[in-house]
Amino acid sequence: MKAMILAAGRGERMRPLTDHCPKPLLEAGGKPLIVWHIERLAAAGFRDLVINHAHLGAMIEAALGDGARFGVRIRYSPEGSALETAGGIARALPLLGDAPFMVVNGDVFCDADFSALGQAASGLRSDGPLAHLLLVANPAHNPAGDFGLQTDGLVRDEGGERLTFAGLGAYHPALFAGLPPDAPAKLAPLLRAAMAHGQVRGSRLDGRWVDVGTPQRLHELDTALRTGGESNG
Repeated sequence: MKAMILAAGRGERMRPLTDHCPKPLLEAGGKPLIVWHIERLAAAGFRDLVINHAHLGAMIEAALGDGARFGVRIRYSPEGSALETAGGIARALPLLGDAPFMVVNGDVFCDADFSALGQAASGLRSDGPLAHLLLVANPAHNPAGDFGLQTDGLVRDEGGERLTFAGLGAYHPALFAGLPPDAPAKLAPLLRAAMAHGQVRGSRLDGRWVDVGTPQRLHELDTALRTGGESNG
């Protein structure tokens, strides 16, 4: 199974750190954020990775290369300007293929079980569940949450346990059918449309998870990793 790491965002809230360094290459605990993902994906058995990029994308390719030193093969999906999440995935579909795949936001830090998410992905199909999302307890910066996790494992726009989308999910390519490959498109509208038809499942991630969206959160994560402490959302 293939996995995609989203790395095309400009990281406006991270400025000035991202003025001269793409957000996924910012370091925490002595290594770039995106390298934590690559190493964990490799440990979970993922060998074929796709990484999209836009802002300072050449730096990402120079830093990671073909992935051989991590035990993976990396292929890149460059974007002239960031196409947002769904748009970036749609552009990368020729590299991702026709089977379900996993997607990880490049600007989160987590200890998610990628193997389990891969197993959930294997149950996706074009005429059934189209997505499986990992959801976390609502952090201080998103107290209202994003979606509702139902007791039967379905994710709905309303009802259930209100949780925040972790930026980690598995998708069937059919979810993105009809999207033009070079136009910006958000993921949430596609998910909500699929939710209305009962085609989105999910599970709760209770381990370490940090949305590294600001310099302060990056500093807190770096301190926690260097001291061996825990840091959640």
